[in-house]
Amino acid sequence: MEETSLRKRREDEKSVQSNEPKSTTLQKEVGLISGICIIVGTIIGSGIFISPKSVLRNTEAVGPCLIIWTACGILATLGALCFAELGTMITKSGAEYPYLMEAFGPIPAYLFSWTSLFVIKPSSFAIICLSFSEYVAAPFYSGCEPPQVVVKFLAAAAILLITTVNSLSVRLGSYVQNVFTAAKLVIVAIIIISGLVLLAQGNTRNFENSFEGTKLSVGAISLAFYNGLWAYDGWNQLNYITEELRNPFRNLPLAIIIGILLVTGCYILMNISYFTVMTATELLQSQAVAVTFGDRVLYPASWVVPLFVAFSTIGAANGTCFTSGRLVYVAGREGHMLKVLSYISVKRLTPAPAIIFYGIVATIYIIPGDINSLVNYFSFAAWLFYGLTTLGLIVMRFTRKELERPIKVPIVIPIFVTLVAVFLVLAPIVTEPAWEYLYCVLFMLSGLIFYFLFVHYKFGWAQTISSKYQQRDCSAV
Repeated sequence: MEETSLRKRREDEKSVQSNEPKSTTLQKEVGLISGICIIVGTIIGSGIFISPKSVLRNTEAVGPCLIIWTACGILATLGALCFAELGTMITKSGAEYPYLMEAFGPIPAYLFSWTSLFVIKPSSFAIICLSFSEYVAAPFYSGCEPPQVVVKFLAAAAILLITTVNSLSVRLGSYVQNVFTAAKLVIVAIIIISGLVLLAQGNTRNFENSFEGTKLSVGAISLAFYNGLWAYDGWNQLNYITEELRNPFRNLPLAIIIGILLVTGCYILMNISYFTVMTATELLQSQAVAVTFGDRVLYPASWVVPLFVAFSTIGAANGTCFTSGRLVYVAGREGHMLKVLSYISVKRLTPAPAIIFYGIVATIYIIPGDINSLVNYFSFAAWLFYGLTTLGLIVMRFTRKELERPIKVPIVIPIFVTLVAVFLVLAPIVTEPAWEYLYCVLFMLSGLIFYFLFVHYKFGWAQTISSKYQQRDCSAV
């Protein structure tokens, strides 16, 4: 009787377990083409419209500038392949967080989460909105630089608009994203096709003696990479949906290689298009590179360029807000931030407090910052953790040999990516020190205080501060 009862209980448990995946397991709906589109659509945003000027400023010549763009694409591809091995070896969501947790323990993983919340994600949002405001203001200040007050006001207005849209409705945010993604592809196609036509017509004089005047230094190369890699950021996004890929062991590396090669080709062709109508000096003097290109090539329809670039950048900002707001929400839910940030609006079914918090931090960044300093600030933090993650891959080759590795890259690749990351982090500090690097380090280290108060020791008074809002009714959010 007892055996029959026990057997029945086990059968009931199996029944529950067999029914659970139907509602909780992610469906494998993403194929190779969709994976490629996700990578291309995620990477191409505001970077290609603001970074060409900064890359050229640090390389001082057309030839090295194009080489840097190509090298950034290769580095992004190698880094993404390392993440492909990690993503199929450790199938937890959260990208760098579970990888660092498995390799080094909770403190580096928490510091990544903390840095993402306060440095990487909001500074990225601020950069994109500043890019949007520069392109919106440029046509109204032809021949001169728009006032910084105007640029920052427009950027703050963009942040307010995007956070409002994403706080009000998930569907509205998704609709905005779809429309602006289409606009992004249109403007990229317009610039590339126009440039190729001009190139076929013999506009090649700006490519003659393309290495003349090159004066490279270690610091200049690292800063050129910072700005180029900013345009490629998003190369690791496919790791967030590994569980939804069909045949991930084949499609993940293929989508990475094909997708990033397509982006690299687009970026090189767009830079070539810029140089068909502008000399290096003229490009550096341009307030908005794509606007200058449109004025010289598409007149009287040149208004199309700033309009579609604005659509592209606002779409990238909307996508950043949509995903990063969820990161703040999860951090609050897991006890890494105030509990109020884990609330969901009862009326709107959106993580409104988390999105509003994210918008506030991004707005604070645009007040003292400009695009170049924020790109350096962002890239320093991002590549510190990219390097630490690929180092974790190397470490786990020796400490976690029992883990199954469906995708296994040659160990020379993560070693190379780690060394490049070390170079990118240290070179600017040593050769061209700036305040933004110090601020970034201080922000990251301040996370240790919160880790020990709220997570490790869980002091009673700290938990009281964190949870005192939990009893409030959130129905009014």
